[in-house]
Amino acid sequence: MNNIGIVGIGDMGSGIARNLLKAGFTVHGFDPAPHRIADFVAAGGVACPSVAEVGIVADAVFVMVMNGAQAEAVILGEGGLRDTLQEGSVILLTATIKPSEAQAIGAGLDGSGIMMIDTPVSGGRPGADGGTLTLMASGPDVALSAARPAMEAVSATIHRVGTEAGDGQTVKACLQSLIGSIFAGAFEATALAAKAGVPGQVLYDVFSTSAAGCGITKAAVGNVMDRAFEGTGSHINTMHKDLTISMDFARELGVPLFTAGTAMQLFEAGRARYPDGDNQVVARISEDIVGVGLKR
Repeated sequence: MNNIGIVGIGDMGSGIARNLLKAGFTVHGFDPAPHRIADFVAAGGVACPSVAEVGIVADAVFVMVMNGAQAEAVILGEGGLRDTLQEGSVILLTATIKPSEAQAIGAGLDGSGIMMIDTPVSGGRPGADGGTLTLMASGPDVALSAARPAMEAVSATIHRVGTEAGDGQTVKACLQSLIGSIFAGAFEATALAAKAGVPGQVLYDVFSTSAAGCGITKAAVGNVMDRAFEGTGSHINTMHKDLTISMDFARELGVPLFTAGTAMQLFEAGRARYPDGDNQVVARISEDIVGVGLKR
């Protein structure tokens, strides 16, 4: 599989595309935003005028769109990948959508001869840019074997989490409930430290070398103390969408998510107050209340 397609060349898709190019693949891409296509071509990619054109030339296609409706349109819609990919081709569903939506897309491919790997990712834009994403892959053995070189080009870790469509999204929903909760806790801690007069660098150094010093905590505290609330590649709409998926999935199963539910409300507030911001604008909700924000 030398010809790889990508649909969706935004914060995540652009990094995936660059790492595929770096690994020697010919990458064919589509995105409705002209500036994204221009950057993709400048990096060495081949622009396609439509999803259909990607499907015609690609052996495997990464689908990195925002939501389930977009994923369904790209894969199952008229002129989509189901209509244009050859039998034996592989769709890599790297977007984060509802497990039920992934299941429906998988069912829609039955009988087409096209294989799908349900493989949402974790690592954000830094992981996409650095080729160090974590993949939560679910699909048939033959699909995973065929697509493995392309998957390895964009990731540091590939977890085989199941065999059916929806299994990958199920694991991602669990993961995002935790990630959202960690973000919310870290943002509240920055407001507490700011009100107490703790310098941001002190807080960052202590948190980074403590048991709480995971990558999420470091990114949260670092961005807040640098007052970097926009343009960091982690727009609040994405985490808000992911937490919505986690909460809806938990509701379907009858599982209470107390901490993630609180995080969801904080992200809801951040998105309402600062709609153009990234995840860390959630910290500004507490800052607005206490009247001070963390600085380096």
